[in-house]
Amino acid sequence: MEFSIDFSTVRQIAANEYAQARTDIAQRGVVGALQQSLQRQDDRLARAGDARTLACKAGCAWCCYFSVDVRAVEVLNILEFVERQFSPEEKQRVRNEIEANSALLKNLSEEERARRNIKCPFLVSNRCSIYAARPQTCRNYHATNAAGCQKSFEEPDNLDIDPDFAPLVYQAGSAHVDAFSRAMRDAGYDIAAYEFNTALAAASADPSSAHQRFATKQRPFAGLQGSEVPPEFFEANDNG
Repeated sequence: MEFSIDFSTVRQIAANEYAQARTDIAQRGVVGALQQSLQRQDDRLARAGDARTLACKAGCAWCCYFSVDVRAVEVLNILEFVERQFSPEEKQRVRNEIEANSALLKNLSEEERARRNIKCPFLVSNRCSIYAARPQTCRNYHATNAAGCQKSFEEPDNLDIDPDFAPLVYQAGSAHVDAFSRAMRDAGYDIAAYEFNTALAAASADPSSAHQRFATKQRPFAGLQGSEVPPEFFEANDNG
Protein backbone atom coordinates (compact mmCIF):
# COMPACT_ATOMS: atom_id res chain seq x y z
CA MET A 1 0.00 0.00 0.00
CA GLU A 2 1.49 3.33 -1.07
CA PHE A 3 0.82 6.55 0.81
CA SER A 4 2.29 10.00 1.34
CA ILE A 5 3.93 10.84 4.64
CA ASP A 6 2.55 13.89 6.42
CA PHE A 7 5.96 15.14 7.50
CA SER A 8 4.60 18.14 9.40
CA THR A 9 2.40 15.95 11.61
CA VAL A 10 5.08 13.29 12.07
CA ARG A 11 7.65 15.87 13.15
CA GLN A 12 5.24 17.53 15.55
CA ILE A 13 4.24 14.24 17.19
CA ALA A 14 7.86 13.13 17.44
CA ALA A 15 9.05 16.42 18.94
CA ASN A 16 6.20 16.66 21.46
CA GLU A 17 6.42 13.04 22.56
CA TYR A 18 10.21 13.10 22.85
CA ALA A 19 10.15 16.18 25.07
CA GLN A 20 7.34 14.86 27.28
CA ALA A 21 8.88 11.39 27.53
CA ARG A 22 12.24 12.83 28.61
CA THR A 23 10.50 14.81 31.35
CA ASP A 24 8.43 11.83 32.48
CA ILE A 25 11.43 9.48 32.59
CA ALA A 26 13.28 11.93 34.82
CA GLN A 27 10.29 12.53 37.11
CA ARG A 28 8.43 9.19 37.15
CA GLY A 29 11.01 6.59 36.22
CA VAL A 30 10.91 4.75 32.92
CA VAL A 31 8.00 2.38 33.68
CA GLY A 32 5.87 5.25 34.97
CA ALA A 33 6.86 7.26 31.90
CA LEU A 34 5.73 4.41 29.65
CA GLN A 35 2.35 4.29 31.36
CA GLN A 36 1.84 7.99 30.64
CA SER A 37 3.11 7.56 27.10
CA LEU A 38 0.67 4.74 26.38
CA GLN A 39 -2.23 7.00 27.29
CA ARG A 40 -0.94 9.67 24.92
CA GLN A 41 -0.42 7.05 22.22
CA ASP A 42 -4.02 5.89 22.44
CA ASP A 43 -5.21 9.49 22.31
CA ARG A 44 -3.09 10.26 19.23
CA LEU A 45 -4.33 7.17 17.44
CA ALA A 46 -7.95 8.03 18.22
CA ARG A 47 -7.48 11.61 16.93
CA ALA A 48 -5.82 10.61 13.64
CA GLY A 49 -7.78 11.85 10.64
CA ASP A 50 -8.64 8.37 9.36
CA ALA A 51 -9.21 6.65 12.73
CA ARG A 52 -12.89 6.11 11.92
CA THR A 53 -11.98 3.88 8.98
CA LEU A 54 -10.58 1.15 11.24
CA ALA A 55 -12.26 -2.26 11.31
CA CYS A 56 -10.69 -3.17 14.66
CA LYS A 57 -13.22 -3.75 17.44
CA ALA A 58 -13.69 -5.71 20.66
CA GLY A 59 -13.85 -9.44 19.99
CA CYS A 60 -11.79 -9.26 16.77
CA ALA A 61 -8.70 -11.24 17.69
CA TRP A 62 -7.02 -12.51 14.50
CA CYS A 63 -3.91 -10.43 15.24
CA CYS A 64 -3.65 -11.87 18.76
CA TYR A 65 -2.08 -14.99 17.21
CA PHE A 66 0.65 -13.12 15.33
CA SER A 67 4.29 -12.68 16.35
CA VAL A 68 4.89 -9.63 18.56
CA ASP A 69 8.14 -7.93 19.50
CA VAL A 70 8.34 -5.80 22.64
CA ARG A 71 10.83 -3.70 24.52
CA ALA A 72 11.92 -4.58 28.04
CA VAL A 73 10.06 -1.67 29.67
CA GLU A 74 6.80 -2.99 28.22
CA VAL A 75 7.41 -6.45 29.68
CA LEU A 76 8.07 -4.98 33.12
CA ASN A 77 4.95 -2.82 32.88
CA ILE A 78 2.83 -5.82 31.92
CA LEU A 79 4.17 -7.89 34.82
CA GLU A 80 3.31 -5.06 37.21
CA PHE A 81 -0.21 -4.92 35.74
CA VAL A 82 -0.65 -8.68 36.11
CA GLU A 83 0.57 -8.58 39.69
CA ARG A 84 -1.99 -5.88 40.56
CA GLN A 85 -4.97 -7.09 38.56
CA PHE A 86 -4.88 -10.88 38.19
CA SER A 87 -6.03 -13.55 40.64
CA PRO A 88 -3.58 -16.28 41.69
CA GLU A 89 -5.38 -18.69 39.36
CA GLU A 90 -5.13 -16.27 36.41
CA LYS A 91 -1.44 -15.68 37.10
CA GLN A 92 -0.74 -19.41 37.05
CA ARG A 93 -2.66 -19.90 33.80
CA VAL A 94 -0.73 -17.09 32.16
CA ARG A 95 2.61 -18.43 33.40
CA ASN A 96 1.78 -21.86 31.98
CA GLU A 97 0.88 -20.41 28.58
CA ILE A 98 3.95 -18.16 28.52
CA GLU A 99 6.25 -21.08 29.24
CA ALA A 100 4.57 -23.27 26.60
CA ASN A 101 4.73 -20.50 23.98
CA SER A 102 8.33 -19.68 24.85
CA ALA A 103 9.37 -23.30 24.42
CA LEU A 104 7.84 -23.31 20.93
CA LEU A 105 9.29 -19.98 19.82
CA LYS A 106 12.69 -19.52 21.46
CA ASN A 107 14.69 -21.32 18.78
CA LEU A 108 12.80 -19.97 15.76
CA SER A 109 14.03 -17.24 13.46
CA GLU A 110 12.01 -14.06 12.96
CA GLU A 111 10.66 -15.40 9.65
CA GLU A 112 9.78 -18.76 11.19
CA ARG A 113 7.91 -16.97 13.99
CA ALA A 114 5.99 -14.96 11.41
CA ARG A 115 4.74 -18.24 9.94
CA ARG A 116 3.36 -19.57 13.23
CA ASN A 117 0.02 -18.85 14.84
CA ILE A 118 0.56 -18.71 18.60
CA LYS A 119 -2.25 -17.52 20.88
CA CYS A 120 -1.25 -14.61 23.07
CA PRO A 121 -1.24 -15.78 26.72
CA PHE A 122 -3.36 -12.74 27.62
CA LEU A 123 -6.14 -13.47 25.12
CA VAL A 124 -9.24 -14.58 27.04
CA SER A 125 -12.54 -15.19 25.25
CA ASN A 126 -11.26 -13.20 22.26
CA ARG A 127 -10.47 -10.18 24.42
CA CYS A 128 -7.21 -8.75 25.70
CA SER A 129 -6.94 -9.19 29.46
CA ILE A 130 -4.11 -6.62 29.71
CA TYR A 131 -5.68 -4.07 27.37
CA ALA A 132 -4.60 -1.03 29.40
CA ALA A 133 -1.01 -2.32 29.47
CA ARG A 134 -0.86 -3.98 26.04
CA PRO A 135 2.35 -3.48 24.03
CA GLN A 136 2.93 -0.53 21.73
CA THR A 137 3.05 -2.90 18.75
CA CYS A 138 -0.46 -4.12 19.55
CA ARG A 139 -1.70 -0.55 19.89
CA ASN A 140 -0.29 0.34 16.48
CA TYR A 141 -1.46 -2.78 14.65
CA HIS A 142 -4.70 -1.99 12.89
CA ALA A 143 -6.61 -2.62 9.67
CA THR A 144 -9.42 -1.04 7.70
CA ASN A 145 -10.68 -4.46 6.64
CA ALA A 146 -10.50 -7.40 9.04
CA ALA A 147 -10.66 -9.84 6.13
CA GLY A 148 -6.95 -9.31 5.54
CA CYS A 149 -6.16 -10.14 9.16
CA GLN A 150 -8.30 -13.25 8.95
CA LYS A 151 -6.55 -14.30 5.74
CA SER A 152 -3.14 -13.86 7.43
CA PHE A 153 -4.35 -16.04 10.28
CA GLU A 154 -5.69 -18.73 7.98
CA GLU A 155 -2.62 -18.68 5.73
CA PRO A 156 0.34 -18.15 8.08
CA ASP A 157 2.84 -19.29 5.45
CA ASN A 158 1.72 -16.54 3.08
CA LEU A 159 3.85 -13.56 4.07
CA ASP A 160 2.74 -11.57 1.04
CA ILE A 161 -0.65 -10.73 2.56
CA ASP A 162 -0.73 -7.04 3.41
CA PRO A 163 -3.90 -6.00 5.25
CA ASP A 164 -5.16 -2.52 4.38
CA PHE A 165 -4.41 0.07 7.04
CA ALA A 166 -5.07 3.74 7.73
CA PRO A 167 -2.00 5.85 6.78
CA LEU A 168 -2.59 8.66 9.26
CA VAL A 169 -3.14 6.25 12.18
CA TYR A 170 0.00 4.37 11.15
CA GLN A 171 2.11 7.52 10.99
CA ALA A 172 0.81 8.87 14.31
CA GLY A 173 1.50 5.61 16.12
CA SER A 174 4.91 5.00 14.59
CA ALA A 175 6.14 8.55 15.19
CA HIS A 176 4.99 8.31 18.81
CA VAL A 177 6.80 5.01 19.43
CA ASP A 178 9.94 6.29 17.68
CA ALA A 179 10.03 9.32 19.95
CA PHE A 180 9.47 7.46 23.21
CA SER A 181 12.11 4.89 22.27
CA ARG A 182 14.62 7.60 21.45
CA ALA A 183 13.93 9.30 24.78
CA MET A 184 14.65 5.99 26.55
CA ARG A 185 17.77 5.44 24.49
CA ASP A 186 19.09 8.92 25.23
CA ALA A 187 18.48 8.29 28.94
CA GLY A 188 20.62 5.16 28.68
CA TYR A 189 17.97 2.42 28.80
CA ASP A 190 17.79 -0.74 26.75
CA ILE A 191 15.51 -0.28 23.73
CA ALA A 192 16.20 -3.60 21.99
CA ALA A 193 13.23 -5.60 20.73
CA TYR A 194 12.51 -9.05 22.19
CA GLU A 195 10.03 -11.76 21.25
CA PHE A 196 7.07 -11.26 23.58
CA ASN A 197 6.71 -14.74 25.08
CA THR A 198 10.41 -15.47 25.59
CA ALA A 199 10.93 -12.06 27.21
CA LEU A 200 7.96 -12.62 29.50
CA ALA A 201 9.27 -16.06 30.44
CA ALA A 202 12.72 -14.70 31.24
CA ALA A 203 11.37 -11.80 33.29
CA SER A 204 8.80 -13.95 35.12
CA ALA A 205 11.53 -16.35 36.24
CA ASP A 206 13.17 -13.59 38.30
CA PRO A 207 11.16 -10.34 38.17
CA SER A 208 13.19 -8.46 40.77
CA SER A 209 16.46 -9.15 38.95
CA ALA A 210 14.96 -8.12 35.62
CA HIS A 211 13.75 -4.86 37.16
CA GLN A 212 17.11 -4.24 38.81
CA ARG A 213 19.13 -4.89 35.66
CA PHE A 214 16.87 -2.68 33.60
CA ALA A 215 16.88 0.10 36.19
CA THR A 216 20.69 0.05 36.22
CA LYS A 217 20.70 0.20 32.40
CA GLN A 218 21.94 -3.32 31.79
CA ARG A 219 20.59 -6.03 29.50
CA PRO A 220 17.47 -7.03 31.48
CA PHE A 221 16.79 -10.65 30.46
CA ALA A 222 19.34 -13.35 31.22
CA GLY A 223 20.13 -15.44 28.17
CA LEU A 224 18.23 -13.24 25.69
CA GLN A 225 19.76 -11.07 23.01
CA GLY A 226 17.46 -8.37 21.71
CA SER A 227 17.49 -6.93 18.21
CA GLU A 228 17.79 -3.34 17.06
CA VAL A 229 14.67 -1.80 15.53
CA PRO A 230 15.34 1.15 13.21
CA PRO A 231 12.88 4.04 13.69
CA GLU A 232 10.05 4.11 11.15
CA PHE A 233 10.47 7.85 10.55
CA PHE A 234 14.14 8.41 11.39
CA GLU A 235 14.76 11.17 8.84
CA ALA A 236 11.49 12.92 9.59
CA ASN A 237 12.26 12.92 13.32
CA ASP A 238 15.84 14.12 12.88
CA ASN A 239 14.75 16.98 10.66
CA GLY A 240 12.03 18.11 13.06
